[in-house]
Amino acid sequence: MNELHSRVLRQKDELINDRRWLHQHAELSWEETETADYLESKLREIKGLTLSRPTPTSVMAVLKTGRPGPVVAIRADIDALPIQEENELEYCSVHSGVMHACGHDGHAAILLNAVRILCEEPELLKGEIRFVFQHAEETPPGGAVEVIAAGVLDGVDEVYGLHLTSILPTGQFGVCEGVLTSATDRFDVTIHGKGGHSSMPHECVDPIVTGAELICALQTVVSRSIAPADAAVLSVCRAEGGSAYNVIPNTFSLTGSVRTYNEDVRARIEQRIKSLSEGIAAANGAAAEFSYSRGYDSIVNNTELTIMGRKLIADTFGAQHVTELSPIAPGDDFCYYSQKCPGFFVELGAANHALGSDAPHHNPKYRMDEEALVYGLEYTVAILRSRCGE
Repeated sequence: MNELHSRVLRQKDELINDRRWLHQHAELSWEETETADYLESKLREIKGLTLSRPTPTSVMAVLKTGRPGPVVAIRADIDALPIQEENELEYCSVHSGVMHACGHDGHAAILLNAVRILCEEPELLKGEIRFVFQHAEETPPGGAVEVIAAGVLDGVDEVYGLHLTSILPTGQFGVCEGVLTSATDRFDVTIHGKGGHSSMPHECVDPIVTGAELICALQTVVSRSIAPADAAVLSVCRAEGGSAYNVIPNTFSLTGSVRTYNEDVRARIEQRIKSLSEGIAAANGAAAEFSYSRGYDSIVNNTELTIMGRKLIADTFGAQHVTELSPIAPGDDFCYYSQKCPGFFVELGAANHALGSDAPHHNPKYRMDEEALVYGLEYTVAILRSRCGE
């Protein structure tokens, strides 16, 4: 057993305790006051740090070694989701309707404990490390934009991030060079018709029938307007209209999600949704009100840092712990960090069927395997040592 692994195992209890406290006190985007206060209070117990609050609910800790070297940043997101937890755990969320169902409590606990370990050995490090505990990743436009505007990346040479995932078994690191995640966009369409009595549809312009036709037509956008070599996902996720069984309403609305990996495809899909919405509405004597909101861009992993990260994971845990990923559909506002300086973002498996830790993210029964935290902590310390070690 090597020195780092032994040190991480000694940190395991505190690591898990931090994660459970954060899980129990889950808070929504831009409301992470208790979370940020907890993290700041724990960081204040560690010697050698400079602390700041880039925004009211984010925290940054800076370790300045005083020796020439790179300026490296690493980010953990800290917000939760508007989900009612359905797990039976002694540390379930105490806030009704709010739950850490995406692993951000684990991300924050990993980074906090990495700070503890690295601050024990400042004489072995060079340069500067910025530990960013970022708010509001779950809700576009996202907290990354705000903390970057506050200067957390000023002068930074490279930036790192990690995400626990239920698509990989515990201890598997998903690595992808180049485009890793999708761009995450939203569209909204409201069909304006003419309501009336259900027994006299000929006197009406039925927005529900028009909307149903549009929903079916939208399923052809990817299959008929996008080249087979270009991946994309279009999903209609909400449809709403009407208030009574015998009333044809005036309006019908639908909302959906678009995931793409290429800016040309992104623009093409936006144009096709608009054209179909307006054309199908007009063909039925209705009108369409269309809006398209661009969410996060794709995370793009730097080639050099990806090669380095892949080798480090193999050297630390064994080559069998490296899984080569194709681009994945979930998005993340880490994309804005990697647009400012070279970045590397890795997916870390936290799924264990035997423990019941296999529910998908954003699910009321999401429950990570806490052994993944140990892998995450060892990886985080290893990569920061490798970049800022003497």
